[in-house]
Amino acid sequence: MASALIKHTSDASFEADVLQSDKPVLLDFWAEWCGPCRSIAPALDELAAAYEGKLQIVKMNIDENTATPARFGIRGIPTLMVFKNGQLAATKVGAMTKAQMTALVDQHV
Repeated sequence: MASALIKHTSDASFEADVLQSDKPVLLDFWAEWCGPCRSIAPALDELAAAYEGKLQIVKMNIDENTATPARFGIRGIPTLMVFKNGQLAATKVGAMTKAQMTALVDQHV
């Protein structure tokens, strides 16, 4: 069950949802068919709850949105990117444990 705290963005709303966010953003590029993407989803739900008010978690389906993944050179998924003040602050490709995601987020929150 996806968390209500996780926002789903599109090419059309990426600017407002991610670049203009007043909080740091953890952006997850994913796809329905991607097993590793599905495996990290519960940890993302837990992070969304743990960092509520301090961090926005945003997901983008790369099959439904092609412009933004191309803009950032996404070649493998899941790809997690941290944006702070509208700027890309960190990128990690591949499935990560909740502890690894927490460490990534803690560097930028």
